[in-house]
Amino acid sequence: MSGCSGNCSSCSSKCEKQDMRLPQGGFSNVKKVIGVVSGKGGVGKSLVTSLLAAETRARGFETAVLDADVTGPSIPRSFGLFGHAVGDERGLLPSVTQTGIKVMSVNLLLEKEDQPVVWRGPVISGVIQQFWQEVAWDDVDYMFVDMPPGTGDVPLTVFQNLPVDGIVIVTTPQDLVTMIVKKAYNMAKMMDIPVLGIVENMSYLECPDCGKKLSVFGESNIEKVAEDLGVPVLAKLPIRPAVSGMVDHGDVESVPMPEIAAAVDLLTK
Repeated sequence: MSGCSGNCSSCSSKCEKQDMRLPQGGFSNVKKVIGVVSGKGGVGKSLVTSLLAAETRARGFETAVLDADVTGPSIPRSFGLFGHAVGDERGLLPSVTQTGIKVMSVNLLLEKEDQPVVWRGPVISGVIQQFWQEVAWDDVDYMFVDMPPGTGDVPLTVFQNLPVDGIVIVTTPQDLVTMIVKKAYNMAKMMDIPVLGIVENMSYLECPDCGKKLSVFGESNIEKVAEDLGVPVLAKLPIRPAVSGMVDHGDVESVPMPEIAAAVDLLTK
């Protein structure tokens, strides 16, 4: 039906629910798609996406990142990708990181990486659909989709048009955490997308002298939130100042973050 949001729970129409998922391109074989979402910006969602992809690839899986944060893409810089994506007779080809992670982002198509993307929602949604269908991804065991914050056009497009196996919600230990997580959780449930778990970023700062964990952004209550929603806490990531420098230099694949391993254990089991 025209104007359908995909949410049948609040709809009075008696239509059958349509499967709006788009087929993969002829040169793609993506087995699992995991969305990485947040209810607000500034929580480190792209960092978590990059770390999950890097750890998954380190375990020998064919891994890809589809950067769906079209107006604020940061994935290429995190992986040290500054060239332009190229194509051949198969279509557009993803750029490949040092360890072999396949990446597609609008920043790989722009003349300059600081060129703004001033597009309306339908155009941005069309780009996501093209990334899914017109990029020759080849064999991929796990594709991570880095989504913009919130519950707007892009998450809706990804949830409706891609065969998303589940999402990871990224948040921080602040008073708004319950509302932030529940917004993302409720949207996923409306769209019948499983919530695989929560990653709390910037959970604490470890004192370099005494090793004490300092709650810079307040005490965490993520375990209680996760328990109420019936989803696991995949990881609690600390603040490590050195990590920012490594990401800025495009070396996210070398970031020492053992805490992410437990998350990947659950996502790839």
